[in-house]
Amino acid sequence: MVQNTSRKILLHACCAICSGYPISLLKEMGYSPVVYFCNPNLDTEEEFERRLEAQKTLCEHFDVELIVEEYNHNEYLKYVKGLEAEPERGSRCDKCIELRLIKTAQKAKELSIEEFTTSLVISPHKNFQKISTIGAGLGKYLALDFKKKDGFLKTNQISKELGLYRQNYCGCEFARYYTR
Repeated sequence: MVQNTSRKILLHACCAICSGYPISLLKEMGYSPVVYFCNPNLDTEEEFERRLEAQKTLCEHFDVELIVEEYNHNEYLKYVKGLEAEPERGSRCDKCIELRLIKTAQKAKELSIEEFTTSLVISPHKNFQKISTIGAGLGKYLALDFKKKDGFLKTNQISKELGLYRQNYCGCEFARYYTR
């Protein structure tokens, strides 16, 4: 396959663990991924920084550009207000994903990058169709199910090889409450 590295795509990265294989696959497909670390949902600045450091290591490994959105947890809390008691994978999670994809679509437009996608879909806990529908409503969203062809296994192997930080919850204080 001939690589056309001039074809940029903005990849929203929820964390380094989930974005390893997506970066690799997008490069194989001829894209030049630009990674966008945008996660206002993370419950503490410390958690944001831990995940960001892992993301930096991963992006250096793959020699891809990393753009970091400033941490603003209050933005997330305002966006999901009234949904705090919703169960995991419910409407609060949908709003969280929507917020991050809106910001990704806006950043892609700002950077004149035509297409965008997200590493969120690699998780077996995330609904590919639901995320793809949200993304498609925001612009030229590339709906790739990174779980296919052992994507989740491959991304975990990459993160283990690089010794990346491995979190044990999605990121918000509500997920932490339900998963610990």
